[in-house]
Amino acid sequence: MRLLLDMNLAPRWVESLRDAGYEAVHWSAVGDPRASDAELMAFARADRYIVLTHDLDFGDILAATGGTAPSVVQIRGDELAPERIAGHVLRALEQCRDALAQGALVSIDLDRHRLRMLPLTGST
Repeated sequence: MRLLLDMNLAPRWVESLRDAGYEAVHWSAVGDPRASDAELMAFARADRYIVLTHDLDFGDILAATGGTAPSVVQIRGDELAPERIAGHVLRALEQCRDALAQGALVSIDLDRHRLRMLPLTGST
């Protein structure tokens, strides 16, 4: 699984994800930190990345465009430190692996995660 981390997540997430066996790159290493969400999404779609973000706008973009790719994983809540929540994120990634490969939006809270297949219909 290839993960592209949005600018709103700390670059130290890359190490946590790689240690768990994922291919991970932070947007600042491959793109312009000032790029729009649409540019990041286009890059992720073209290079077959799954976007990992704290930004709810990505779900809105998928809903507005009827997009079927890239898959997006949204971390919800105020706690974003990988040292504290990586276990929750890694469990959700594993449980949703097949859906993410097909095209999905996964929202992760500390106590649960929600999966929606792409394209999205209705509200996010």
